[in-house]
Order: sequence, then structure tokens, then C-alpha cells
Amino acid sequence: MAEQSWTDDLRLAHVLADQADAITMNRFKATDLLVTSKPDLTPVSDADTAVEDALRTSLSRTRPRDAVHGEEREDSGWGPRRWVIDPIDGTANFVRGVPVWATLIALMDGDEVVVGVVSAPALSRRWWAAKGGGAFTGRSLLQGTRCRTSRVSEISDASLSYSSIDGWVECGRGQQFVDLLRECWRTRAFGDFWSYMLLAEGAVDLAAEPELALHDMAAVSIVVTEAGGTFTNLDGEPGVNGPGAIATNTLLQDETVRRLAPGA
Repeated sequence: MAEQSWTDDLRLAHVLADQADAITMNRFKATDLLVTSKPDLTPVSDADTAVEDALRTSLSRTRPRDAVHGEEREDSGWGPRRWVIDPIDGTANFVRGVPVWATLIALMDGDEVVVGVVSAPALSRRWWAAKGGGAFTGRSLLQGTRCRTSRVSEISDASLSYSSIDGWVECGRGQQFVDLLRECWRTRAFGDFWSYMLLAEGAVDLAAEPELALHDMAAVSIVVTEAGGTFTNLDGEPGVNGPGAIATNTLLQDETVRRLAPGA
């Protein structure tokens, strides 16, 4: 896949993000927002489905040969190129009026993420990356600032962001995670996409979650890695195949994986 193709696809991902932002901001804090529960008891709003449907329609016109994987609808298409969409990452925040949520859009070529856009319109923030091109934050492709991870090299000096403790207990690594929290200089549960974008900007030094799906990880992973970070599963294997994710500024990766290992 040529670099020029990634550039074209990155431009398209921004267009898709603009489309998603218009829908989500129109429904954010709407008094008639419809919210239901999925089988796993997580919330889904009419904004989630409206965004995914709109982006799938746009992709069917602009990239008819590409496959699409989304959180709310069945997979469509086939082939090595696959768009991965999380229409609203942080739906629980969205439905409660908390502005920390984002639309995640990624393109995978085989098993590799080559483009990612993370758009958080209620925060007036957007991040993006393409393979080999670096990671950026700003309002548009023409107004971006380079993202770079921190240079913190000791866990005792590190700031860690996470989502919750329950998942760590359920996967049998609860004590390991609590011990890591205690060792770090600072811990905050910024949660969801926000943890990884702060990591990419160097504002935090490591982020970890035990239970994530492909649509949660694809877009954020390439922003992290193109900013100089490392993104692996809980066992330290690079990529977005899970289980879970450990992301750091690279300097802290091996030590974090070791501390979170079963029986550590």
C-alpha cells in the first residue's frame, strides 16, 4: 500500500470525522436522546447508530471495495482493507452530558492499522496519524501540532491513566494493577480514548485497560505509536488483537508488562 494512498485515506477519515461531529454535537445533551442497553448492558444511543450508519453510507460511496467493522452494526465487505469505526467511544459520558467522548475512525491494511483519527468535538480536540507520518493534534490537517510521548523512564515518576479497577479484578490481575497504581507518582481515571491521547501528547506516561474490542483500540493505537509510544496487549504482544491493552511512552513498556503479568 503506497504512502500516497494513506494520505488520501487520512483526508477521507477527516471528512468522515467532520460528518460524525455534526451528528454527535446535534444530539449531545438533546432532551429526546434515545438510550437503550445492549446485551452486555452497556448503553447505546440513537446518536451512536446514526453516526455509524452515516459513515457506512459514505464509505460505500467513496471506498466501495473496502470492508467495514463497527461497534453497532454487522461487518460488511471483505478484503485486506478494513475501516474500523467506534461511533461514540465513551457513550456513558455522552448520555450523562460529560463532554469526554469521541468518534474513532481507523483504516487497517491486513492486521496493521495505517490510519487513525480520534475526534472529540465537545472538547474541541482532534488527533490523527498515518503510518510513517507521525501523530498530530489540532482542528484540521493544515493546522496540526506534532504529538510526542514523554521521556519519563521510572514507574515511580510516572503518571498513569485508566478506566476502572473492576475489569482488572475480573481478569485475575487486580492485585497487580493496584500495586502498579500505588507505585506510580500520579494516577487518574481519565478513561477511554482520552487516556491514550494524553499519552500521545506526553501528558501521561502509561495507560492500560484489561477489556477492549478492536473498535476501541484501532484508531488510538496508531496515534500512540506514531507519537513514539508502544501499544500492546496485556501480554506485551504488539498490535490491536487483545486481550486488553498496555500503552506507554515505550521507556516504561517492559516494566509495565512485567508488573501486570499473572502471578507478578
